[in-house]
Amino acid sequence: MRLLKDTNIDFLKQMRIGFILSGAIILIGLTSLIWHGGPKLSIDFEGGTMVAVKFTKEMDVNDIRNSLSSVSVDGVIYNYSKQEIKYFGGPANISVRLASQEEEHGNLAQAIIDHLYKTFPESVPEDTQDFILNIEKVGPKVGAELSGKVVMAIISALALILIYISIRFEFKFALGAIIALAHDVIITLGIFSILDLEISLSIIAAFLTIVGYSLNDTIVIFDRIRENIKTRRRDEYFTVINASLNETLSRTIITGLTTFFVVLTLWLYGGEVIHNFAFAMIVGIIVGTYSSLYIATPIVALLHTRQK
Repeated sequence: MRLLKDTNIDFLKQMRIGFILSGAIILIGLTSLIWHGGPKLSIDFEGGTMVAVKFTKEMDVNDIRNSLSSVSVDGVIYNYSKQEIKYFGGPANISVRLASQEEEHGNLAQAIIDHLYKTFPESVPEDTQDFILNIEKVGPKVGAELSGKVVMAIISALALILIYISIRFEFKFALGAIIALAHDVIITLGIFSILDLEISLSIIAAFLTIVGYSLNDTIVIFDRIRENIKTRRRDEYFTVINASLNETLSRTIITGLTTFFVVLTLWLYGGEVIHNFAFAMIVGIIVGTYSSLYIATPIVALLHTRQK
């Protein structure tokens, strides 16, 4: 099945527009990251306690915040009104995120749950178990260890990809692929920063999945370029690349659309736990498909011209 037949798009002629567009989006994302002091990390990396509860009717976050100004933990009163409090998927669900403390006092998560349950008796279910949606707790040392492992995982993945493509194709193809992958991840990270979304372990998994998806699409195009270079020796390099991009365009679009519809369904109906993961995948699929056409391949063409 071919969605598009006999296309003759001059992708390389449009690469300047692609570079400008990507540069502008990356600049906006990096500005947002600098403005916010880096990405917004979840308790997976910073450590802390997160409690999510479900009320029987819509709640006002300000009411929840005011109620947490005086919470009893093992007989000692604490003020948690300045902690992060937000909706958790719906106006009746509330999450409270508490930063790691040097001294933990009793079961903090249960104390928050009991306090909210007693403070709003007319807005809670009869069974306390139905009131609890989620409880997460990560120590600061564990968070720091996870951060280090994530960085090593990303660096290792990029290094292995660089080696693999250099062996299978040429080094200029490897550089084009690595730059495109970095482009995809940076843009997705920037969008998360602009929208003030948290980076958790599941989002890191989404980033690595995006890398795999984008790389697969790019390698298919590279493979066609390599085949056409052998069979069309008399044609100019740019002509061969444009022909290869047009020949694989139908496959690229069909693969992107089918994957996009799957993750869109996850985003719409998958629930709060998988919501951000699915959103990262949606952004990554769109950006990854675009970068295969307008970033990775044009960079290979430019490197070839410079080398020649």
